[in-house]
Amino acid sequence: MMIYAEKSEAALADHEWKRILETWISQVKQGEKILILPPDITRCYSYAGKITAYLYEKLSGECKVRIMPAVGTHRQMTREERIRFFGAIPDVCFLSHNWKNDTEDICIVPEEIVSEATGGTYRRAITAELNRNVLSGEFDRIVSIGQVVPHEVVGMANYTKNLLVGVGGRDMINQSHLISAICGIEKIMGRENTPVRRIFDYVQKNFLDQLKITFMLTVTCEKHQDSDLYGFYIGEERETFSAACRLAEKKNITWLPKRAKKIVTWLDPAEFGSTWVGNKAVYRTRMAIADGGELLILAPGIKSFGENEEVDSCIRKYGYSGTETIQNAYENGEFNGIEMAAAHLIHGSSDGRFKITYAADPKLMPEEIMRSVGYEWTDIGPMMKKYQPKGKETGWYEDNGEEYYFIKAPAVGLWRVKGEA
Repeated sequence: MMIYAEKSEAALADHEWKRILETWISQVKQGEKILILPPDITRCYSYAGKITAYLYEKLSGECKVRIMPAVGTHRQMTREERIRFFGAIPDVCFLSHNWKNDTEDICIVPEEIVSEATGGTYRRAITAELNRNVLSGEFDRIVSIGQVVPHEVVGMANYTKNLLVGVGGRDMINQSHLISAICGIEKIMGRENTPVRRIFDYVQKNFLDQLKITFMLTVTCEKHQDSDLYGFYIGEERETFSAACRLAEKKNITWLPKRAKKIVTWLDPAEFGSTWVGNKAVYRTRMAIADGGELLILAPGIKSFGENEEVDSCIRKYGYSGTETIQNAYENGEFNGIEMAAAHLIHGSSDGRFKITYAADPKLMPEEIMRSVGYEWTDIGPMMKKYQPKGKETGWYEDNGEEYYFIKAPAVGLWRVKGEA
């Protein structure tokens, strides 16, 4: 049975979301072993850090609580990042997930199911994997925490994505990303039912439901470098996700009256250190940028392309060279075993429709390195002075005759144009 609290206008007060959490906590028995699967710090607006900290505070005295951030292919969180996100939880309580080495196969999604889910555009079986700690039987409860928000691979993030990608393995990560690229990112983002979600639903029905995982899902909006919580949903059934999606569609999709010739986005350096994550600025704005326009990404913390060495070297080799080039390379077998990188390179290219410029720190990301992968580059210093992102709210601006649309937190939304499909 789902328990929840939601508001469409004013945000939930602390006592409101804590009351929902206390209702669930009251069902936990003394001595239970609990594994919590929250996102990492790249989802800093998710409220998952606060929820995880509250669960630990209330349960750790009588239960064994372990926390394994669902990092997917991202790098492991540093101790400082864990403290910033989760508070002062002892290091011994944290487990780590390695997507290459820590998983076991749980089921195969048959080729015919994949073909049906993708409308015949993709035909091959996919192996689903999960981290061994989830499967070991050691824990009495598995709790998956995450934010429901428009997403470039699955349509609406979280729910079973937190498992099959966040603590999953190579094949599902690779193929789900590639499917989204083949089916078209702009047809997927912001939608609950997508090709990848249908594949995840198959795995849930045929395996995940046996694990009786509790999902704690949030719907949030950015506010003054923090976030407001508008919806909090706890349950085991899919309606938990569907209910969150309905609110996220209202709170996290912004409809503009026209396409912008220029969009400027801000990437908090505490959250974004790579284009693998930072390109959410590309994905979430691409449907709102005019042909021939420009996306300027203010990214003082960008210092790499991939979140791991394998992906980083692949991006450096091929660059954001456009859909046709990457698809040809893929069809020639050049992305075997790392299809996720091919998908990322397709997602991150405008295919020449608009210009993508990263404003970066030359000490962290030199101009020649950024340009070598196909993006424009400019020095972050003058751009910070010109656009002053830290004190600016999302919206339309005009400066010396230049009109632009500024987005303070691109990762927590999707921008589209009214009247466009």
